[in-house]
Amino acid sequence: MTQYTPKFAGIDVSKAHLDVYLHPDGSSHRFNNTKSGWCALRKWLLICDLQGVVYEATGSYHKGIERYLGEHGFPIARLDARRARRFAEALGVNAKTDPVDARVLAEFGAFLKPATRALPDPALELLKELVAARRGLVQQGTRIANKSKTAMSPLLKRQLRHSAKQVKTQITQIDAECLDIAGTSPVLTQRLKILLSISGVGTVTAMTLLADMPELGNLNDKQAASLMGVAPVARDSGAFQGKRHIRGGRAQVRQAVYMAALVASRYNADMKQKYNALVDKGKPPKVALTAVMRKLIILANALIRDNRTWSEIRPCS
Repeated sequence: MTQYTPKFAGIDVSKAHLDVYLHPDGSSHRFNNTKSGWCALRKWLLICDLQGVVYEATGSYHKGIERYLGEHGFPIARLDARRARRFAEALGVNAKTDPVDARVLAEFGAFLKPATRALPDPALELLKELVAARRGLVQQGTRIANKSKTAMSPLLKRQLRHSAKQVKTQITQIDAECLDIAGTSPVLTQRLKILLSISGVGTVTAMTLLADMPELGNLNDKQAASLMGVAPVARDSGAFQGKRHIRGGRAQVRQAVYMAALVASRYNADMKQKYNALVDKGKPPKVALTAVMRKLIILANALIRDNRTWSEIRPCS
């Protein structure tokens, strides 16, 4: 009986080129990362009867080919670069060139069959770009404020004040644009309404969750906590039982929800009760705050899944 081997294409994406490898055929080719190159790649892949196309997230360079292949019906799967590199190391592949990376991606698809992804809403892509830009401006503003404290030159002080005002103006403009973009999509509008209904979650946190955690509503509790990086990870071996720690996940989401947890632990009755109960049991404040973060992301996931807003249940007086 002949064993069927699934066919996968691995694409290593760079600014100028697309290196493609087909598994198990072993054939490879290089295409330009342009519209004409995408068209040539599509024609080449059409005759291969593929089960999937696997590629890495590479800043903005993968977005064009991702949308092009997705719109033409190819099953696409995008990998985190770290995950792909660890798979290569597990195979004993130490070399790192574009053709080698393409082969590793194709083999990853064939052996592990990653879940294919639907194309994101164009409004969501714009929102994601703006949220990332806002995050960069906030960091820039922090650097300017730190320099202003030590600057001695009057000229430099004036320039820093001007830069600080400019950054604040740009952040305000981005915040307004984010709200406008969310308003163009009924799905984003409803999700934003749900997130803002949670006491402690402000506009910045809600926009970050919309842009950087679009999977909300399609996860279970453990998946939501793990994706954000607030699920305790065990460190046990034999008779040794280590402390549980959080690790991995999406740092930008975790930072945004951390700020929301600070507010919620004081002004959200449910979250305040959770925080105080843990502190009263002797848990460190940071551990209690992490538990509030976990509860917040699980709550947000459940509300979006059920398409309902949050309502605080107050005890009867």
